Parts: sequence; structure tokens; C-alpha cells
Amino acid sequence: MEKKGIKILIIILIILIIVAGGIIAYKIIKEKEEMDETEEVSENQNEEVVVTEEKEVQIFKGNDRPIAVMIDNHKEAWPQAGLNQAYMVYEIIVEGGETRLMALFKGVNLDKIGPIRSARHYFIDYAMENDAIYTHFGWSPQAQSDISKYSINNINGITESSATFWRVKDKYAPHNAVTSTDALLKVAKAKGYKTTSEKESVLNYVTEDVKLENGQSATSVTIPHSDLQTVKYEYDEQNQVYKRFARKKAQTDWTTGNSVTAKNIIITFCDNYTLQDSENKGRQGLKNIGTFNGYYITNGKAIKIKCIKEARNMQTRYEDLQGNEIEVNDGNTWVNICPTNAEVEIEGIEEPQPTNITNNG
Repeated sequence: MEKKGIKILIIILIILIIVAGGIIAYKIIKEKEEMDETEEVSENQNEEVVVTEEKEVQIFKGNDRPIAVMIDNHKEAWPQAGLNQAYMVYEIIVEGGETRLMALFKGVNLDKIGPIRSARHYFIDYAMENDAIYTHFGWSPQAQSDISKYSINNINGITESSATFWRVKDKYAPHNAVTSTDALLKVAKAKGYKTTSEKESVLNYVTEDVKLENGQSATSVTIPHSDLQTVKYEYDEQNQVYKRFARKKAQTDWTTGNSVTAKNIIITFCDNYTLQDSENKGRQGLKNIGTFNGYYITNGKAIKIKCIKEARNMQTRYEDLQGNEIEVNDGNTWVNICPTNAEVEIEGIEEPQPTNITNNG
């Protein structure tokens, strides 16, 4: 009986050992599976980080508030300083068939910008839609009235000291007043203007290269703003920018001597008219509220677009003919606003002969 009891006890011990071994083996396998799952999740998370990582638009980065500066575009003012560092430049007709420029700067440091000229009231619309501090040297009566009416944060060179605006000796007055970004920021802070902005850009910038595959070839673009002022852009394929010419003269930077260039060109067909006021100086108005025909041009191609501005302080929306907001290359943009009857010429190497496009409004 004792031997039988010992055998039973041995059998029970063997069974217990087998069961314990099975439990231990199960735990080891389970822990390994959990470790593998954890590693797999970690790898997937790392992959997701790589996939979702996006490039940042460079032309409109940061929260620095834009500064809009009125730039003289009379031939005696050429060359101008700072245009290549502006993220946008608007060119619009003024009195006498001349055009004036408004350059917008954001997050850049420039020792010389100019020459600076006086404000015109319709440029204020584009300063407002960019949430920009509006800088000028004098103003028309209409601009003075609208700056007050819309409570525009503005800096008027006529009322500032020579530490903020100064006249240089290599040009003649009134084409020789200049300033700097540092000087303007000091004045803006002293006036209590905010110097940061969360407002999104007017243009829908993208980091991927916009090639306008379905557009027409555009290696040369000619824009007659008036009988006096005709602008031409020639495509530099190597650098993928357009070099700017005005009145058949190459435009260069005052400081560096480099060509003035544009990555993007927007044309808006929008009529101007002569104001009937007591001064009779031929100052202009602009019919810029509504929907207007236009073109977007970049990388040697052009497409037709619609330019939609619903109110003076609302951002212009630029759409393709299917109603989609256009994607714009990450680079500086020139917005040329010209009359609806301007015979804009867009020429390209892909066409058997130059394509002359006349906008009929």
C-alpha cells in the first residue's frame, strides 16, 4: 500500500510540474506577443509621423504683421529698393497714366525701402485685406478721409522725423524719400499698433510645385496699364521666375542691382475712372468691388481666373473657371490691376505664333 501511495504521489507531482510548466510557457508566449504588438504600434506611429509631416510655406510664415509701403513708380524713381523682398506687390493706375506700387513685407529686415510716395484711397482696400500697417509719404484728400473713416493703422512720412523717413542724395525730390523696416516697426510700436497678426494670407500658397499643366504657354507677358505705362514679364526658365520690364527698360533693385523678379503674376481686369473733385488733378478711382476676369501666371504657364472682391475690407478670392480657389506657388507675387480693355499679350513657345488675348470685360 505504501508503494502504491508513493506512485500516486509521484504521478500527482509530475502532473503539477507539467501544469506549472504549461502556465509558465503560456505567460512567456503571451508576453512576447504583447511586446511584438507594442513594437508594431510604435513602428506604425513613427511611420505616421513621417507621413503627416508637411513642409511650411516660406513666403508667408510667422505671425509678423505685414507692412504695406507705397512705392513711387515714376521713371525718375527707378530703380526702387526692396521689391524683391516683398511677398506681394500691387500695381494700380494713378493720375497721368502713371502707376504706383504697394509692396507688402512680412518678417523681413530691410535697411532701405523706396522711394516712397503718397497714399491713394483704393490701395487702402488691399492694405486692409492683408491686415497691414499702411505706410505712405503724404496722401490724397480721398485717402486721408478713408484712413480716418476705416481707422487704418498708418504711418505718414510727412509727419514723422528724419530718423524714420529720410531723403537720399542720388535721386531728386519728390522721388527720393526712403525708410527701413526697423524704423517703421519702432514707429508702429510707439503708436500702439499691433505688430503681430493671425490673419491668413490672401493667396492659397502651397509647397508643392504648381505647374498649371492645362494652361497655355506664357514665356512673355505684356500688360498695358495705360498709354504711358506698359509692363512686360519675361520668363527665366533656369530660375523659374519672371523678370520685370517697364517702358522697355529692365527693372533692377536699387541696393543690389539684381533683376526685379516675380514667381507668380496675377492680372485683374478692373476699370479705373477720373475723380470729379475740386482739385482737378486727374486723380483716379477704381471699380474693384465685384467679380472680374483675370489670369494666374507661373512657371511659364497661364490660366484664366476670376477675381472676386465682395467688400473693400474683404480678402480677394482668386478662383479658376470651375470655381475652385487657385493654388499659388510659394514665392513672391505681383498683382497687376489694369483696365478691362487692356490688350494683354501672353506669348508662349508652344504656340505656332504669339497669342494675343484681348479682355472684353
